[in-house]
Amino acid sequence: MAEAEIISGEVYEIIFANEENGYTVLALDSEEEGLVTCVGIFPYLKEGELISVTGKWTNHPSYGEQFKAETFKKHAPSGKRAVLNYLSAGVVKGVRSSTAKKIVDYFGEDALIIIKNQPERLAEIKGISHKKAIEIGESYALVEDREQLIMFLQGFGISPSFAMRIYDTLGVSALTQIRENPYVLCEQIRGITFKSCDLVAENLGISPNNINRIKSGIKYTLLNYAISGGHTYLPREVLVDVASKALSLDKLEVENAIVTLLMEQGLKNCHFDGFEGTEAIYLLVFYESEKKIAYKIKRLSEEKILKEDVDAYISELEAELGIELEEKQRLAVKTAASSGVLVITGGPGTGKTTIIKFIIRLFEKMGLSVALSAPTGRAAKRMTSLSGREAKTVHRLLEVGFGGDDILREFTRNEDLPLDYDAVILDEASMMDVLLTGSLCAALNKNARLILVGDVDQLPPVGAGNVLKDIISAELVPVVRLSSVFRQAAESMIVVNAHKINKGEYPIYNEKDKDFYFVSASGGTEKIADMVADVVKNRLPKAYGFDAKADIQVITPMKKTASGVFDLNVKLQKALNPPSESKKEKNYLNRIYREGDKVMQIRNNYDLVWTKADDKKTEGTGIFNGDMGVIEKVEKSSVTVIFDDEKRVVYENSALEDLDHAYAVTVHKSQGSEFRAVVMPAFFGAPRLMNRNLIYTAVTRAKELVVIVGQKNAVEAMVDNNHELKRYSSLDFWLKSID
Repeated sequence: MAEAEIISGEVYEIIFANEENGYTVLALDSEEEGLVTCVGIFPYLKEGELISVTGKWTNHPSYGEQFKAETFKKHAPSGKRAVLNYLSAGVVKGVRSSTAKKIVDYFGEDALIIIKNQPERLAEIKGISHKKAIEIGESYALVEDREQLIMFLQGFGISPSFAMRIYDTLGVSALTQIRENPYVLCEQIRGITFKSCDLVAENLGISPNNINRIKSGIKYTLLNYAISGGHTYLPREVLVDVASKALSLDKLEVENAIVTLLMEQGLKNCHFDGFEGTEAIYLLVFYESEKKIAYKIKRLSEEKILKEDVDAYISELEAELGIELEEKQRLAVKTAASSGVLVITGGPGTGKTTIIKFIIRLFEKMGLSVALSAPTGRAAKRMTSLSGREAKTVHRLLEVGFGGDDILREFTRNEDLPLDYDAVILDEASMMDVLLTGSLCAALNKNARLILVGDVDQLPPVGAGNVLKDIISAELVPVVRLSSVFRQAAESMIVVNAHKINKGEYPIYNEKDKDFYFVSASGGTEKIADMVADVVKNRLPKAYGFDAKADIQVITPMKKTASGVFDLNVKLQKALNPPSESKKEKNYLNRIYREGDKVMQIRNNYDLVWTKADDKKTEGTGIFNGDMGVIEKVEKSSVTVIFDDEKRVVYENSALEDLDHAYAVTVHKSQGSEFRAVVMPAFFGAPRLMNRNLIYTAVTRAKELVVIVGQKNAVEAMVDNNHELKRYSSLDFWLKSID
């Protein structure tokens, strides 16, 4: 592997620069190399500045030899010419070429020293007022603060793009704050790890026993467990044990810091008979979200009086739609009319979509305004097509704001500006975590109805909490459980097997002219992966006419192993979208992005601007975790993706870390989506992951066909394993206890 090199020179030309993330393509005039094309994260850089870049030479297939910078360092200009070039570049606000020439003509090569230490002296120059002189000095001080922060953080492996975010968040005193308490980084900047903060702290001589370190470590532990395990709290004993091991400290020191945080209101605690019958410790945001949900649901469920003749409305609608509701469906529709909150849960084929249609029409007859929503774009799009009414993502419904954290997000619609709807029907409610649900509940007006529709037997949400299950468990609001499978749905082995799996029974395979098949593959996960690729590329397109990329989705239980997401995506990309002269590609972050690739956004990005693919007119912002698309164009500094055949998004290179290949996805990432055909590799893995509701969730993603490839005994082991990972959540407690 080539060693990193250092090239120094003057920035001759800025070819491209993204001011939001600092990604830059520039021409560097180096005495040793001549003009060099450099690519990398160079925030706040201007032509004429002197820099050194550390990185490696790369050979781009379209743009030739480039120097890919990993870090860079700015140098103070020396000599009149260099100082003039620097000031003329517009680095300092209020100083352009004519003003720069006046300053350098008057003060010579000492101009920057004067601006820094005696800015008032600039007023000695004709045409520069005292006020203007002070403003120039302040602007230069800001430039220095920014550059010192970037250089300081680079020494600890924190990239310039993160440094930009840190500066924007912490402000001009960022470096001072970090020197006093480096742990402010992981507390306020998502993506900065506690380990990085420890590295900075060690360099600054801060003790491992420092109270700021211990307090931040405790909060970081709680957040990490919320993100990775879905917990809204941890029992005190668990938190002390985990945090003391992570911090390599005595448990007593962690205990003392927890006491301090509770006194400072940095954490909240609660005593209740939870999983451990112990004291629960929360981060404030999760504590407040669960209580907010409980309070709102309790209030909404209290005062709803049914005045209309609902039976007459239902009979009228049955005649209009040509559908006769069965007993539980009728109960669900009637309960929706008379209740502030209703939960409708059931598996595939039990009529949830029919009920949604009826409730919409019923509410319209009652003169109520209705909003339809779902947690993901794909789920909202599916809801729209099935209901005949527009459905929005929860983020769009709440009018998500710009900037800020992708977890702790601000919405325009809230307690102060509630939604203008009499009722909200939320589909795929099992995917809702406590933070998003808390934001939705806060935005409901005090007389609104909330209808939650979902399959409680699917996997819990990726985020913190277990909202749908906790609401059902609390027995505070009416719950209609749909169990009858309708005749047309019962003809599908997908539906039949989903319900068999949910009851702990093994699926039935390979019935003639049916839609659920098993393909045996022995010899380990590599052989299974080869068979999956053959099924997707050859067998299904030949037998059913499916488009291998558009119609078939590989869903796998895990990320690693040869039949996991990472390796399968490489294999399927090679099989379904091989390199060719007609397709441009780029290797970025050890991943090949090629025109025609199937891709997925892996975290919420509320600020990405998208345009309509058919007319290029800007329509909105926001691409969310789980949204899938196809790469339309690969260029030197960007990749263009079309999502769901309608939204065109341009990703700068620095944003590609949020874009994964999606030939294969995990079961968790597939939630909220439906595909014509699902292919699932079946193999043995960690029992805590390979359980019944995982395979149930995977199977229920398919509309027309399921093919399981691998080992039957692995499928049976998943069906037999009804163990669910423990989630520490307390919404059910708050629903039962809040007055």
